[in-house]
Amino acid sequence: MELRDYLRILRAHWMGVALLTILGLAVALGWSLLQPRMYTASTSGYVTAQEYAQSSGGGSPLVGDQLARSKVTSYLDMGTWRVVAEYAIDELGLETAPESLVHRIDVSNPLDTVVIHVDATASSPEAARDLAEAWIRGMTAAIDQIEGDGTPGSAAVTLIPGDSAVLPTSPSSPNIELNVALGGLIGLALGIGYAVLRSVLDRRVRSADDIERETDASVVGTLPLERDLDNHREVLSFATPDARAPRTALTEAMRELRTNLRFMDVDNPPRSIVVTSPLPGDGKSTTAANLAMSLAAAGERVAFVDADLRRPVVASLFGLPEGAGLTDVLSGRARVQDVAHTVGADRNLLVLPAGRIPPNPSEVLGSQRMRELVEMLTTHGLVIIDTPPTLLVSDAAVLSASTDGALVVVSAGRSTFEMLEKSLENISRVNGRVLGVVLNKMPRRRGAQDYYGYAPATGTEPENASAAPHGWTVVSGVGGAAPRSNRRPGV
Repeated sequence: MELRDYLRILRAHWMGVALLTILGLAVALGWSLLQPRMYTASTSGYVTAQEYAQSSGGGSPLVGDQLARSKVTSYLDMGTWRVVAEYAIDELGLETAPESLVHRIDVSNPLDTVVIHVDATASSPEAARDLAEAWIRGMTAAIDQIEGDGTPGSAAVTLIPGDSAVLPTSPSSPNIELNVALGGLIGLALGIGYAVLRSVLDRRVRSADDIERETDASVVGTLPLERDLDNHREVLSFATPDARAPRTALTEAMRELRTNLRFMDVDNPPRSIVVTSPLPGDGKSTTAANLAMSLAAAGERVAFVDADLRRPVVASLFGLPEGAGLTDVLSGRARVQDVAHTVGADRNLLVLPAGRIPPNPSEVLGSQRMRELVEMLTTHGLVIIDTPPTLLVSDAAVLSASTDGALVVVSAGRSTFEMLEKSLENISRVNGRVLGVVLNKMPRRRGAQDYYGYAPATGTEPENASAAPHGWTVVSGVGGAAPRSNRRPGV
């Protein structure tokens, strides 16, 4: 993973990272506030060899200093002895065990000195000050007891108490600022770990880059999420580009998809395209219908065929009468001109509903008559075919083998890579061609400077760019003669 991948992950899961960071700060603050206040007082003593210090010989002070330095390490260890703790307990009248009192004392020696520092911690400033001074005196008494005859100052090398301890003005523990900072850092680390772990474990499709990184398929279109289209389908109008019109972002994305299809293979552009998805609810039918409308609005003659013989929706999507359609043409009960409908003012879009649902949809769509119908329609225009989801039935895979390729529509945040890979595998298994993946329902980023946010102007393909003549003319073949304009008018 590169740095930009981590930045993308943090941007996608910033709320979780922020919440865990705030939680770390709050926990650290609450824990600090619940801890008892402790105060630390410091005092010091000076180790000296009294006999040599009082001598007037030139070398005696030096000898005394060396002797004092040799004793400092031993006196440091003496500072943790039980006898010193008992001396402080007796002097201060404390009711505590010597072992627990030792844990509240820190005895140290600055490098290359004969000074011993004593830091004492207690629940009040006065108790901390008294304990530090009593501890120094206790160490001096222990030294006199061991190296002298027990009387004060009898040891040759002894510890002389220095300045009295200063009364602390603020608690030394807990350090609220440090604890809160550490809590925030721990929360931030947990948040980053959560974001990375969720990104690694989350196998849902999130972006076009993820699709191209995880699979061999390319993304030919990204359609933005329209919240109110989650519950119903809608055919968009591509006749008059207007930045103030509703669903401008979606229409612009459709125009982008249309342009990508036209330039997919300039020498041999696809003329028959299957539109499918891994599962229901990915928006394949709406995407196929709007793609057909967009192509027709640009002057292309388009035949939109509803080959979803499981749950057909094209007739209701365009507001067409239901009952007769593709299955009637394939069974020989009707001709194309009898059941097809031309849509739009330019009548460039020919819509062929599904018709009666047969008991064997896969066999019907894989029949020779279906291949002949698709071949006949492609001689007069571009054919868009809506098919069932690939993970439920084999209809789309069977039909993709007899067309120029398939577009697989997936939902951002819903479809998983396993679903997509299985769909692509099902199509490839029958020697079908995957033209690309359409990423649908992609959440729009606020402030993003992409085609979701600009008006259809510079760089947008004009609607009438195609030089194809207006109107559909279906000649003889499986579909029969040309449709009559007064039969079953469309919307």
